[in-house]
Amino acid sequence: MTGKAFVIGVGMTPFVKPETREWPYWEMAREAGEAALADAGVPYDRVGQAAVGHCHQPSTAAQRAVYQLGLTGIPVYNVNNNCATGSSALMLARQLVAFGVEDCVLALGFEKMKKGALGAGAGGGDFAASPVARHYGVMAARHGFKDTPPTAQIFGNAAREHMERYGTTREQLAAVAEKNHRHSAANPNAQFRDVYALGDILSAKTVHDPLTKLQCSPTSDGAAAAVVVSERFVRERGLADRAVEIAGQAMTTDTEESFASGSCIDVVGRPMSRDAAARAYEESGLGIEDVDVVELHDCFSVNELLTYEALGMCPEGESGELAACGATTYGGRWVVNPSGGLISKGHPLGATGIAQCAELVWQLRGEAGERQVDGARVGLAHNIGLGGAAVVTVLRR
Repeated sequence: MTGKAFVIGVGMTPFVKPETREWPYWEMAREAGEAALADAGVPYDRVGQAAVGHCHQPSTAAQRAVYQLGLTGIPVYNVNNNCATGSSALMLARQLVAFGVEDCVLALGFEKMKKGALGAGAGGGDFAASPVARHYGVMAARHGFKDTPPTAQIFGNAAREHMERYGTTREQLAAVAEKNHRHSAANPNAQFRDVYALGDILSAKTVHDPLTKLQCSPTSDGAAAAVVVSERFVRERGLADRAVEIAGQAMTTDTEESFASGSCIDVVGRPMSRDAAARAYEESGLGIEDVDVVELHDCFSVNELLTYEALGMCPEGESGELAACGATTYGGRWVVNPSGGLISKGHPLGATGIAQCAELVWQLRGEAGERQVDGARVGLAHNIGLGGAAVVTVLRR
């Protein structure tokens, strides 16, 4: 990178259950975009380009969305990287700034989803055409293919492998969900704000053994946005009090390691996450020991455990114990998913990665209200999508 990039404004809508609000995607995008611009104190006509993430809307939905902010004729990019779409849009915005193409770029993500579990991503019912057919093929070779939601299957089977290999318990998996539901009670933007005891989580309806409904992220509607600017932009406009630096960021995709072992632990992305984290640490000059607060991709409780290991928070196999001992909540070594995470805050695919950025910016500015992590100076965001992409971002105040 030839220059630094900073986030000076963030905004998001509440995340809500699909089909519960009359809310076109362009209106939710406008709401988030206007909030981010107001937070930055920057009018839309100062934005040079826009990177806009969505998965379930038509191909130029990004243009329809940003036209609600202004008809300025800027380049608009439609970004789709499955569940890592939002962070991919943020990374594109950061690159445009850091390489000197623009001084001010809007990263925007939104999603309007349908009720019910996500499918396997097959094109028109043709599983062979699915972008994740190879991933599910690895799962099927070892575990078969059941009549349960495919994404819950592949992560549920990763959980079973983790239990068999390392002795991880159902209680440890449920501890992740207990923590994240508890955290979301203080987040007014969260889709769910109910607190559950460990026993409630364990006794909830099984989606795919060992994962219960309260350990699975829901489908959601919502949007989030971030204004990313250059160091010159910050300096010339006196915005240092708003600025949070993107100190390191990396995206990785699947390598042979994802598939060679035949393990769902690898095929759902632990190697990608590990490699992305290593690159982000190297660029930022910071390590996990410097991080105070983490927003990570807990699409299912097991993925939070796998991500602890990938980020270097504990050795492989010890993540269950880390979750159960309180090290990842308030008063512990890190606070992980103070927003409630995907499990409780919600998971509108195109918005998720940027919403993680928004939460961390609020945390590092000391603006997170009841969720505030005391003394937070360094944050880390982790966002992953099957197919595959993993993005790790290190933010520094």
